[in-house]
Amino acid sequence: MQKPPFPAALAATLFLLLLLLHPALAEIKSPKITSDARSMILFEKFGFTHTGHVAISVSSVSVLSSLSRPDPSRLGFFLLSEESLIQVLIELQQQSEQSQPFCVLDSQYIKPLFTFRDLSPPPNTSFSQSYPVTAPNEYSLFFSNCAPESRVTMDVRTEVYNLDAGGIKDYLSAGLTHLPSLFFLFSVVYFGFLGFWIYICLTNRRSVHRIHLLMCGLILMKALNLICAAEDKHYVKVTGTPHGWDILFYIFQFIRVVLLFTVIVLIGTGWSFLKPFLQEKEKKVLMIVIPLQVLANVASVVIGETGPFIKDWVTWNQVFLLVDIICCCAIIFPIVWSIRSLRETSKTDGKAARNLAKLTLFRQFYIVVIGYLYFTRIVVFALKTIAAYKYQWVSNAAEEIASLAFYMVMFYMFRPVEKNEYFALDDEEEEAAEIALRDEEFEL
Repeated sequence: MQKPPFPAALAATLFLLLLLLHPALAEIKSPKITSDARSMILFEKFGFTHTGHVAISVSSVSVLSSLSRPDPSRLGFFLLSEESLIQVLIELQQQSEQSQPFCVLDSQYIKPLFTFRDLSPPPNTSFSQSYPVTAPNEYSLFFSNCAPESRVTMDVRTEVYNLDAGGIKDYLSAGLTHLPSLFFLFSVVYFGFLGFWIYICLTNRRSVHRIHLLMCGLILMKALNLICAAEDKHYVKVTGTPHGWDILFYIFQFIRVVLLFTVIVLIGTGWSFLKPFLQEKEKKVLMIVIPLQVLANVASVVIGETGPFIKDWVTWNQVFLLVDIICCCAIIFPIVWSIRSLRETSKTDGKAARNLAKLTLFRQFYIVVIGYLYFTRIVVFALKTIAAYKYQWVSNAAEEIASLAFYMVMFYMFRPVEKNEYFALDDEEEEAAEIALRDEEFEL
């Protein structure tokens, strides 16, 4: 007797895919499925309005089975909403308790589209159809293979979109249709920020260090990254494809992320502020962070340019999350080392007031970095998870606002001015500073 499918594995697959996948951006995709034995393949996740449509074309379909000839009605495409997922999982559990095989295509909570029974006869074995989505919601487009011991090969073309008031196709999910305007607005802000930073550097040339030039490059890359993101999303919105803007987006994103982590590490070490060189352990941090960021960006490209229909998509997501966590932890160490080094130095060099100012600045920077990493990694993810599908853009706005606030605070703290926290101290403050340095408030 054929064993029923493993319901726990199927449930875990469904939940993990829907948790990791955010609403898609490039809404015309043409994946090729080759000899795939997965029971569930997720193609898209999209927020539909009442004028939504999903068009699917499959061709060159073949199903190979080591058992008897598979029933074509056991293979097909369907839509599943977030709310219905819970009901499907309950059905799955109930069937499991009764030791009966469960096929999601039989569930009353899905929106079936078509099965392989609707395919044209060989040798073409193809099907093409457009379906209206009249119930506004966020749906995931799945392919289900309930035929045991079978492998599917097919060429798939998916096109999901909403129609705007003028009847024009909008290929961005209902909650992401405002992203082009949002990213363009922030790019203008960063270009203005760049101009202001250049002005500060020119008016304080004697206090400009090499780190300030890197910070200038960082703002430039952030602005270019956002303008390319705006163009990328705009072309996806109107045509369904990015027209090459995604390549520029990934290039500037890679440079920007590497520069951001490098600048944080260098500021944390006090490079060009406190010393003109890096110690061996600080060089090792950079040698760890930069290659890991290269790997993280490769994972980001794979995640963004493919989709959950590839077999290793979840693995690439896990690689990206793991590498990002490692990098976030690594960049904290130089700041902690600098705080401890300054505290030890303050006991012997007789410059209590200046060391107190430096300690205060680095401790504030430590708190700012921790806050930024916490917000952009945890709070933003929580917003993406709990926000209604129509308001998915809110998490993007929150991330950009937090990033802008972090950049402004960091740049203000380490701006090139002659009389800043490092140097604008009178001798009269020495006694009070010595007392403060004896306190334990700077211990981490």
